[in-house]
Amino acid sequence: MLIREIFVSPGRAMKATSVFDTYWRFAAKRQDLFMRRVKGEPAPWTDDPVLAAHRFTNVYRAADRVSQYLIANVIYRGSQVAEEVFFRTLLFKFFNRIETWEELAARVGDPSWRTFHSERYARALDAMLARGERVYSAAYIMPSPQFGCARKHRNHLRLLEHMMRDGAPRRVARARSLGDVFGILRAYRSIGDFLALQFAVDLNYSDLTDFSEMEFVVAGPGARDGIRKCFADTGGLCESDVIRVVTERAEEEFRSLGLSFQTLWGRPLQLIDCQNLFCEVGKYARVVHPEFSGISGRTRIKQSFKPRSTFLPQWYPPKWRLEIPGAFNGNSPHVSSARFGTLGQSDLARST
Repeated sequence: MLIREIFVSPGRAMKATSVFDTYWRFAAKRQDLFMRRVKGEPAPWTDDPVLAAHRFTNVYRAADRVSQYLIANVIYRGSQVAEEVFFRTLLFKFFNRIETWEELAARVGDPSWRTFHSERYARALDAMLARGERVYSAAYIMPSPQFGCARKHRNHLRLLEHMMRDGAPRRVARARSLGDVFGILRAYRSIGDFLALQFAVDLNYSDLTDFSEMEFVVAGPGARDGIRKCFADTGGLCESDVIRVVTERAEEEFRSLGLSFQTLWGRPLQLIDCQNLFCEVGKYARVVHPEFSGISGRTRIKQSFKPRSTFLPQWYPPKWRLEIPGAFNGNSPHVSSARFGTLGQSDLARST
């Protein structure tokens, strides 16, 4: 059902459905749930039955469990030389699973390009699989690069080695925009648009690059599904432009709907956050707006929400200089990144 038109230029308008208003209500409620948990308030953290029963990523991508672990325990722990930061970040992200990283660290020592030996790393992952454990996260599909190995994880180790020897870290460090970083990563086999964007944003959390998250975005499959439900007509705009228009309208939309939105300690929503929100509202709408069909064809939300802890220390890139109250602060914006502490899996693996 068309509820209103959003004019993006003279004579051009996007036609929003009722799901678009839900997009902003979902964002406000999901962020409120997150902040209540950070403050240590007791459950329940929301009166929304769908949010209470199902798992959704945080509104801010950097606040999610895996991103928090990546920032605290991977990017800023160890040498800050470009090759080492790139190596650790991509090694972690290829598998995107905290348990896999910690298993590697336990078996080969702190992962490092300087001491990397593909076969040693591969054997550590072989052992996980032999025990019936997963190596890859189920968060998104990781296509196998073709490097001649029978097992996907061995091919990914070969891919990472190839990227390192091909000079990818130095080219990323010399990049002039987030889009350039995306392009460098996108050129490697099996890394499509979605993964290239995710990896570019992850690398941009480090000091290897320092680009605005408002520079560049690409819509992933989940975001395209959410956009389809939010708009009956995008006025001829491509998905990336839709995300930009929506992000730039955030304050106006929250205000017009009478919603109170808590930013990430002063950091407004960025393109990558609103891209993710389209994905999450696409899932949320399966229950709240079943009359709207997207492109996925899915009608249920698979993952349930089972919180096990309210302890959520916060870790963000020091260059963001977020003024986080000390009780919740995992890192001070005034502390050198080389002095980052480390949180164990028991602390970070339970956040959501």
